[in-house]
Amino acid sequence: MPGGKDVVIRPVADEDVGRVADYLHRALNPRLDVEAWAAAIVPSWVGAGPNHGFMLLLANRVVGVNVAYYATREVAGETRTFCNVAALCVDEPHRLHTVRLIRALLRQPGLEFTDFSPSGNVVELDRRLGFRPLEHRTWLVANLPTPTRGTRVVTEPDEIARLLVGTDRQHFEDHRRALAAHHLVLVRGARTCYVVYRRDRRKGLPLFATILHVSDAGLFRSAYGAVAGHLLRRGAVASILESRVADVSPPLGRPFHQNRPKMVKSSAVDERDVDYLYSELTCVPW
Repeated sequence: MPGGKDVVIRPVADEDVGRVADYLHRALNPRLDVEAWAAAIVPSWVGAGPNHGFMLLLANRVVGVNVAYYATREVAGETRTFCNVAALCVDEPHRLHTVRLIRALLRQPGLEFTDFSPSGNVVELDRRLGFRPLEHRTWLVANLPTPTRGTRVVTEPDEIARLLVGTDRQHFEDHRRALAAHHLVLVRGARTCYVVYRRDRRKGLPLFATILHVSDAGLFRSAYGAVAGHLLRRGAVASILESRVADVSPPLGRPFHQNRPKMVKSSAVDERDVDYLYSELTCVPW
């Protein structure tokens, strides 16, 4: 095992964020500068967890990272702490330490684990480590605006805050400054629908919006033409919709099979209670 005796695993503490960000900029995604990576690693919500993941060090030099995001959530009337296993990158000479790195995260007690962006052989590795895929259908939908009478699309942050109450308001405040989260509220009469989406690339083209959260599926479905128009005006020619988020297959949608699997490792949480907030998907703009 290359450098086996010298490679050590350490939690990513606050004081490590800068060098981890520098490593991820160089080794994983140079489109994000070091400052953006540093901001993305530290989540926008409070009480985020004991660390920011784990790192591999060789002679005190970062040679691998597995970022993590923590959040305490209310699920079926009980409090659960989730750990979202996020950006994973290990230098080629040290890839044999990847499992050790992931297991350092998974050995932490009292957590429910998710992985929303595994790629390549990480999917099978997750399976071997006890993750299971979340069942969903995915649609790619052309963002062609259609008239939607009586519906407003609100995007101004202070007005969004005034419109939302309860859990929706808390989700918004927690993600208001998250780098990858974009927000809008559909308003029709007394009904509101809070929508969170992110911008995504496919084949290197930043032309897509992925819908991450919908608070009123019925209003979202009936007002999707207004959502499509809003997204198109902001450069998203198509949206990626999952049945787990909004069970809707608009007429111009077609099945989309290129989405990365979403996975969970928990014996206590039903997959229907897993959502995509408080995760890499809201924090890291790809």
